[in-house]
Amino acid sequence: MTILLPTDPTATLPKPLGGSLVNRIRRAGHDFEAAELVGLPQLELDDRAYADLEMLATGAYSPLTGFVNEADYLSIIQHLRLDDGTPWSIPITLPVRRKDAGTLRGRVVLTRGGEAVGWIDVQEQFDAQKGLESREVYRTEDPAHPGVAALLAQGDVNLSGPVALFEVPRGAFARHHRTPAEVREVIEARGWRSSVAFQTRNPIHRAHEYLQKVALELVDGLLLHPLVGTTKGDDVPAHTRVEAYEVLLDRYYPQARTLLSVYPAAMRYAGPREAILHALSRRNYGVTHFIVGRDHAGVGSYYGTYDAQEIFGAYTAQELGIQILKFEHTFYCQTCGQLVSPRTCPHDSSHHLILSGTKVREKLRAGEHLPAEFTRPEVAEVLRAAYSVQP
Repeated sequence: MTILLPTDPTATLPKPLGGSLVNRIRRAGHDFEAAELVGLPQLELDDRAYADLEMLATGAYSPLTGFVNEADYLSIIQHLRLDDGTPWSIPITLPVRRKDAGTLRGRVVLTRGGEAVGWIDVQEQFDAQKGLESREVYRTEDPAHPGVAALLAQGDVNLSGPVALFEVPRGAFARHHRTPAEVREVIEARGWRSSVAFQTRNPIHRAHEYLQKVALELVDGLLLHPLVGTTKGDDVPAHTRVEAYEVLLDRYYPQARTLLSVYPAAMRYAGPREAILHALSRRNYGVTHFIVGRDHAGVGSYYGTYDAQEIFGAYTAQELGIQILKFEHTFYCQTCGQLVSPRTCPHDSSHHLILSGTKVREKLRAGEHLPAEFTRPEVAEVLRAAYSVQP
């Protein structure tokens, strides 16, 4: 594990990227009148665009106030920075079909299921450079990559401009759905002078628990921050994952030092690039540390095992404004009788209990039990029950 030591031992919550937390929430009857929207052009958002709208409007993607312009788009892709030099790794774009772009000018009402949820003040339209974006952001043009597939399927013209969101869509996870400002309030109320965030799109198994608790020995609080936006079709559904987190935290974590809060972003599977985005956005949520483990945000074999750790070398610690905890691969060693990593275990892989996500799903669908060394029995039961009702 590599730890970057704090530069200011008296610091508490880090400043949001850009210096202040963006707030683009605009409420009807308070910030504007509904009649002002009548007759304006409309654009229906897909799952990812709606998630991006929330992340932009609540400040999770500070300093962005809206979907990026062409200068920022190209700078992010080519230099891992906004055009003004601010660290940023993935362009947050609003793509539309070319045949529709001509009607989407000025203030455009953004809809979801036909209902108005926000707006964008279109300041610029520009062509997406899908080949360049695929090669640089995803490191491949293979259409089998889910991020590349999504990019190729979307429109060829990007809309740019500041956005507004009318209401935070807390949805199915209202109890755990907090904006960056709300997470910061909890951290301050609990008196955490340091905190660590853990990003996950999978149910927590024992290796994850090990990483979190090692980190919790170093800081005051843990933000367990599971991604609940759009993921691949074969990933464990968000409601099942959240239920698994709830039973685990209730039984095995210190309540006063742990906060479960959902992260509404959509998954892009951009590996190293997405690791940066996850870290910078957690800075905006107010944590001081972020865990990056093996193949963070990866998929298939498109990225090296520790590429997502090495990429942070593109920035100084001051630019990042959040400390990165870099962990090696951890697993249960049957001979050691505990969770270990290559740093602490002398035994070869024949001694190790490692289950891939595919193998876990196969066992669950077959009604088999997951070994306690791999995951807590309570979590295994939540997963088994969920898979037993699937067709």
